[in-house]
Amino acid sequence: MAGTPPHECDIFLSGTVFLDIIFTGMLNAPSGGHEVWTDGMGSSPGGVANLAVACSRLGLRTCLAAAFGGDAYGEYCWTLLEEAEGIDLSHSSRFEGWHSPVTVSLAFDDDRAMVTHEHPAPVALARLASSPPMSRACFTDLGLERPDWLGKAITDGSLAFADCGWDHSGTWDTDMLRDRLRGVHGFVPNAEEAMAYTRTASPGAALERIRDWVPLAVVTNGSAGAFAADNTTGETAWAPSVRVEALDPTGAGDVFLAGLMVGTLNDWPLQQRLRFANLCAALSVRDFGGALSAPGWGEVATWWHDAREQARMARDYEFLDEAIPAGTPRAVSRASATIGLRPLPTPPLPHSAEPSKEESR
Repeated sequence: MAGTPPHECDIFLSGTVFLDIIFTGMLNAPSGGHEVWTDGMGSSPGGVANLAVACSRLGLRTCLAAAFGGDAYGEYCWTLLEEAEGIDLSHSSRFEGWHSPVTVSLAFDDDRAMVTHEHPAPVALARLASSPPMSRACFTDLGLERPDWLGKAITDGSLAFADCGWDHSGTWDTDMLRDRLRGVHGFVPNAEEAMAYTRTASPGAALERIRDWVPLAVVTNGSAGAFAADNTTGETAWAPSVRVEALDPTGAGDVFLAGLMVGTLNDWPLQQRLRFANLCAALSVRDFGGALSAPGWGEVATWWHDAREQARMARDYEFLDEAIPAGTPRAVSRASATIGLRPLPTPPLPHSAEPSKEESR
């Protein structure tokens, strides 16, 4: 449109960045007086970083407003997100003397439990995000409040996506949630949240209620797939999950949302958006959780190269032939057991290998 300012980014996000420490391979949950051994451990940025990295790896220019601690964890998360993942942190700040929030995630029985420690950041997130950049889309969690920046972003033409999280008060106030959803384009709760807010007994019934609240309603249901209705196109769809060998489900919901936003911004049919979102989520659970489990286009292309040999997959995911960008995709990093490893010193050359004075001239 003539006179419309250029978008500074594709997606704007605001939230808390955690350092995630993930343990996998647990046979049972910890209990008092017992030590539980695991066969896997990974460290990675987490929290809102899960969605930020997932969006960036799928080619969205991503801007993040968050607070970072003035400790080694904060330095690690900032450097990885800005330098390795190419995320714009110009709306973020580092705070000396404040330690990074930390979450320990324990994966067992196809689920996870989490232990978190954090202190409030020196500056409220609302202040960091008070002047959002011009963006094609944005995301916020409406579980606690509706941030002031959201209205400005919507007014500026940003397509807003939201979820709500678990209501620990147990009230599941539908009127309050609907008020917070004013102007939001896409609402993406999981099945339990959707059924609780709508007082229904199935994900499909919950979707029928939610589709009257927002233009795009999506209800995710884990291994049972995802349901959606798009009032802007008149489409409804269900897409099954993609079967993979799962290691850790941490961050899968964020990766699903990233895939959904990519498809929406590219005007894909609703069925394709759901299939792609389910695929991205499935590819993420094969690795340690947190931000670094998110797939890039390289992982998508590798999966499609193998999956197209199956008749059903070849039919359902044929759209990937045009969706996968041309060229060589960049390699992405994965979670490691620790952070900040110092490089090993270069060993000295043996005496016999040292160059002579004549050779060194």
